[in-house]
Amino acid sequence: MTDDGTEGTTDEGTAKVAELVDQARICMLTTMTTDGRHVSRPMALQDVEFDGDLWFFAMGDSAKVAEIQAHPQVNVAFSDDKHQAWTSVSGPATLVTDRATMEDLWAAPLEVWFSDGLDTPGITLIKVHAETAEWWEASSSRVKRLIGAVRAATTGQPDKFPSENKTEVLA
Repeated sequence: MTDDGTEGTTDEGTAKVAELVDQARICMLTTMTTDGRHVSRPMALQDVEFDGDLWFFAMGDSAKVAEIQAHPQVNVAFSDDKHQAWTSVSGPATLVTDRATMEDLWAAPLEVWFSDGLDTPGITLIKVHAETAEWWEASSSRVKRLIGAVRAATTGQPDKFPSENKTEVLA
């Protein structure tokens, strides 16, 4: 939902989410355990070109993979303090073991977690297909944010804070 209570579904909205996700790069992937608890863990995004899918490398025998198999709906939350932006993406996750896709997404820093590279036994990809995304973006000016925070506090109207909030239906 936008600040005026409407939902967006535009290519412009997808482009905005892509920009915010690309700037943040590190996120928290939230899955659900078999007993209904939510578990979040930090993950590094693998694909810079956001087209509605988010990609992550993982070990096939990890808890997150088992949780995705049991409950595919996940949430991926990005926080970018530098740009004062926060993005939450939700959708179903699937597991992909296609070698060509892994080769396309592989980056040398991943060897920290996967010492044998793409030959690491059990390596897999988690693909999250974004169905919805909500994002918040505050003014990049510290002075504007300070003035807005003071105005919001003194008037009791948080909508006076200089920020934007939208929900995008992506799929």
